[in-house]
Amino acid sequence: MADTPAAPFVKGADISWMPQMEANGYYWHNRHGQRQDLFTILKDYGITAVSLRTWVDPVSHPVNGHCGIEETVRMAARCEAAGLRVLLGFHFGDTWNSVGVQQPPRAWTGMSYQRMRDALRGYVSRSLRLLRSAGVTPGWVKIGNETNNGLCHPVGGIHRPDQMTGLLNAAYGECKQVFPDTPVLVHAAQPQKFASVSNFLNAYRDNGGRWDVTGLSSYAQGSEVTAALNSMRTIQANWRRPVMQVEHGGPVHNSIQARGSLRRFITGLKGFGGLGTFFWEPQGYPPFTGYDMTAWTSTRRPTAALDGFRNA
Repeated sequence: MADTPAAPFVKGADISWMPQMEANGYYWHNRHGQRQDLFTILKDYGITAVSLRTWVDPVSHPVNGHCGIEETVRMAARCEAAGLRVLLGFHFGDTWNSVGVQQPPRAWTGMSYQRMRDALRGYVSRSLRLLRSAGVTPGWVKIGNETNNGLCHPVGGIHRPDQMTGLLNAAYGECKQVFPDTPVLVHAAQPQKFASVSNFLNAYRDNGGRWDVTGLSSYAQGSEVTAALNSMRTIQANWRRPVMQVEHGGPVHNSIQARGSLRRFITGLKGFGGLGTFFWEPQGYPPFTGYDMTAWTSTRRPTAALDGFRNA
């Protein structure tokens, strides 16, 4: 029997801010300075997928809110209609959760472990069924965001690895119920800090955790890239799951360095069978956001950073 061809390497971008930016009058120029649809611009760089975050009960703040599941489903349908695969990411919070912050949604605060697990299971099930009803099949689903220290503290903290695992496994099970063929990711930050990632993955595996892909966020630049890639390679080998870089970015004021770092990540990941790289919110620009790791400027034109996708 012939070997199954390897899946194409995924070049992606998280563009969850796009609808909020559009609603506030923002638009984008392509690299030639012409106004153009953002999906078209991204596809011209070879981007084939988008990542969309979703929050449980967000506020309406344009930068730190939105991304409720109904809004996210509408955005996912737009992305798929544009020919882009969708990675749906659950934060299990009402706003940002990250390696240093893992706050549960307000509605889940004070719940026992069993009640929280049931609430999380119901939320994931409803969310994915809304997505399916809209005709969207996600390419991947990410359960949690940078969960090195667990999720939904204190109930699902890593110091309670059985409960942490139970919450994530409940999410995994619902994903497979609704989309049985869609790979499910867990997500850890800063692979170059190997001990932190190792502690999480060991705790999750040793308590019966289930996952298909290890998602990793790394914003390493320049000389830091080699160490991050070496750690990613070790993580893939040790935990026997393919890795995907689900977040990356570089300084908007040093787009040449950002371009080179992105190119090196793509080339390095391809070299050991990594699945892909996503640039986090490249389309953001001032005054909508002061975040300085994007790939657009206030001139509405992309920087050289995105050429890392074209030339890798």
